[in-house]
Amino acid sequence: MNLTKLLLLISMVAMSGCAYMGVGSRPLSELTEKYTDESSKFLTVDDLVIHYRDEGSGPVVLLLHGETTSLHIWDAWAEQLKGDFRVIRMDLPGHGLTGPDQATETYDLDYMITKVEHFMDKLNLRKVQMVGNSLGGYVTWNFAQRYPQRVERMILVNSIGYQQELPSTLSYNTIPVLREFNALILSWSKAQQRVEEAYGDDEKITDDVIRRNQDLGLRKGNRSSLIKVARTIEEDTDQGNLGHRIKYIQTPTLVMWGEDDEWTPVSVMKHFKVDLPNMDIISYEGVGHLPMEELPRQSARDARYYLQTGELGKLPGDQEQGW
Repeated sequence: MNLTKLLLLISMVAMSGCAYMGVGSRPLSELTEKYTDESSKFLTVDDLVIHYRDEGSGPVVLLLHGETTSLHIWDAWAEQLKGDFRVIRMDLPGHGLTGPDQATETYDLDYMITKVEHFMDKLNLRKVQMVGNSLGGYVTWNFAQRYPQRVERMILVNSIGYQQELPSTLSYNTIPVLREFNALILSWSKAQQRVEEAYGDDEKITDDVIRRNQDLGLRKGNRSSLIKVARTIEEDTDQGNLGHRIKYIQTPTLVMWGEDDEWTPVSVMKHFKVDLPNMDIISYEGVGHLPMEELPRQSARDARYYLQTGELGKLPGDQEQGW
């Protein structure tokens, strides 16, 4: 083997190792090619270019994902809802293809609510039904409390809402030295750990889900953004009065929960049940933090019925439609 071929082989091995170890960043052009489709759009909001998807027609449903994920967690729901609704989902700032906002030092609650408000204004969405998972749920119920006239109904899926401890994959981002390391590297094993902690049933995890989590986490700036998000969540969820505003929310609400959630404990769901004045609740045995991915058909069916009727139940014809 001549020197040129040897150097090429060494380079290929090194690049492969770096990809597995999660060193460096994925080119945005490569990620955009891989993680957009015909429904993907980009919208400049306060100088931040937000990636979102807009599908279907009818009453608007706005879907907000949680920390460490992206709008792709709603793929199955969007597919089932877009026949009856206009389904809009966005990559929140610091996440997915939207990526970091260079104009801010924090992704705190006020910042997130303002970005969602301005995003809705840009699309002329005066009133929506809003759905949020985890951090997205936290933004959702606070948005509804602040702007009740703009949220017709909401669904909170394993939402942040009360005092709790952070899961290990987030708490690592709040510890000095570890957080600096995590700002540089997102290995396959670390992405796998994130997903395994979020799922109740490891057998439902696919390599594609882990790869997406790692790839989008390696968008330039997203690892540092996650550290800021984790620190904000830690500060907020350490407050004993975090959920004191929930009792003032009159928006009709469905609280949806995976009972085996390691990220947001079932005790939080019970607090929502006590404090939310106008709510229904449904929980799923054996499911973790992401019911929309672990139990996509049933959770989408339950969401669709609630968004159409404001009640729990089964839509006529669901069985015939393959639910």
